[in-house]
Amino acid sequence: MKLTTGKIILLISSMVLIIIFATSQLPNISELDEEQEKDMSETKSEYVTLGGGCFWCIEAVYERLDGILSVTSGYAGGNKENPSYEEVCTGHTGHAEVVQIEYDPEVITYEEILDIFWKAHDPTTLNRQGADIGTQYRSIILYHNEEQKRIAEKAKEKAQSYFDDPVVTEIVSLSVFYRAEDYHQDYYERNPYAGYCSVVIRPKLKKLGFE
Repeated sequence: MKLTTGKIILLISSMVLIIIFATSQLPNISELDEEQEKDMSETKSEYVTLGGGCFWCIEAVYERLDGILSVTSGYAGGNKENPSYEEVCTGHTGHAEVVQIEYDPEVITYEEILDIFWKAHDPTTLNRQGADIGTQYRSIILYHNEEQKRIAEKAKEKAQSYFDDPVVTEIVSLSVFYRAEDYHQDYYERNPYAGYCSVVIRPKLKKLGFE
């Protein structure tokens, strides 16, 4: 079929109109980027630092909660800079085994995190959790600001009604948090059948309804 000049012009014009219409339906990439950046800036995470015995246990508990963005095992509350696990275990550094939790306050609140805390360990045993004995295993809340301090003190008073013995949990300001060695991070997830995990952590998770 032989195309005349008029038909060629008409065909080209139609194709141009189709392309213009199709591109007009595409989303504005710059607008999408601006919206994404706005959403990211509006979602601000917060931190809480807690200690309730061996950090392997507390870490495993909080890693199973919605709204928890990360859980890092470490040391805090002592006077030795950059302590090693071996040094903390001597009880001479003053540090406690703790976890630092990053969370989304729009999904889970600080109060809700503390509600789990009282259930995840025994806050009435001084410097001890089960067979783990020493000041490094003490029950402790290290607040990041005055608002956290206020909420923690109120939560401790409320928690006392759950226990016959006095709640001995320390509530102190966080000065510095030291990340523990790599082999302590995600310990239960990486060693689910290790002796401590089978005997201590898994039963605790089942008791709390996480497994």
